[in-house]
Amino acid sequence: MPIAVEARNAVKAFGQGAVAVKALDDVSVQIRQGEFFTLLGPSGCGKTTLLRLIAGFETPTSGQILLGGEDITHLPPNKRPVNTVFQSYALFPHLTVAQNIGFGLEMQNRPRAEIKETVARMLALVQLEPMASRKTSQLSGGQQQRVALARALAPTPKVLLLDEPLSALDLKLRKEMQIELKRLQMETGITFVFVTHDQEEALTMSDRIAVMSAGHIQQTGSPRDIYTRPANRFVASFIGETNFLTGKSDGRQVVLHNGAAVDLVTKQGAVSLAIRPEQLRLVATGSAGAMPARVASTVYFGTDTHVHLSLSDGSQIVARQQIPATGAMDLKTGDEVGVILPADALQVLED
Repeated sequence: MPIAVEARNAVKAFGQGAVAVKALDDVSVQIRQGEFFTLLGPSGCGKTTLLRLIAGFETPTSGQILLGGEDITHLPPNKRPVNTVFQSYALFPHLTVAQNIGFGLEMQNRPRAEIKETVARMLALVQLEPMASRKTSQLSGGQQQRVALARALAPTPKVLLLDEPLSALDLKLRKEMQIELKRLQMETGITFVFVTHDQEEALTMSDRIAVMSAGHIQQTGSPRDIYTRPANRFVASFIGETNFLTGKSDGRQVVLHNGAAVDLVTKQGAVSLAIRPEQLRLVATGSAGAMPARVASTVYFGTDTHVHLSLSDGSQIVARQQIPATGAMDLKTGDEVGVILPADALQVLED
């Protein structure tokens, strides 16, 4: 698949000398044409800085930014075939929905007939035809977001950059707009580069995700790869819930600090293991292959129950039981229970 956007050894430092802070430190990534690509990470990890380098709002201290194989590192923003949707929609309150959508085309001196046709097509795409003559101040937050998207899509950019555009919406509307954004990306075929700190948002919308931390990309892959095969402890802890267990390995068996042994072929010496809450099996205490635990608390979530457990060495883990689930145990605080760690669900992680 052709590469739409590429960062090569991108460094962005703010300040000079000893006080310089590297927001990006030798970042390289390739974003494929026509994919929904997400930059995911906590605040200050460098994801928005990377987006701004692609947009042209910042220039890298060193390294290159390429678009379709062409070096655009020093090209001004207005010369790049990319558009940006910001967290604040930046709509013009004195203009109608249709006028807002057509504004960029007007600035490009496009023919009036073309502008009218494009605006009509964008209104249909974001399902806002009945709102065409309304002022944007008369719209809901979700409708304003759709106007901002339509305005950004109207000039048919090669790449659409989205900087946490859903963060101002309430939870229900956010989930609706996640579906809407994915639909728009698939219908237009435009490459979307999406910035968020919301793990669930990234997992549900993306074709691929780059997980970032402290100016570095920790892992790039599909949502399934990121969740099921995290590259290191940071990715495992940042994406979803994860239980971490430590112990020593002789190469074929890991003895955990609580004394439990797991048959697992891995490197020798001290190891760190990870397992997702839904992969733990809860059984009756004393069951073969189970390590003893005590229920510290249970938290009901409607679709499942999170069972917080204390192990014999004092460490804490969480198990998730689906509701309803055949064979699920009815547990309460203080109950004794056995925990089985399936070897095929355990992962040995780098710190």
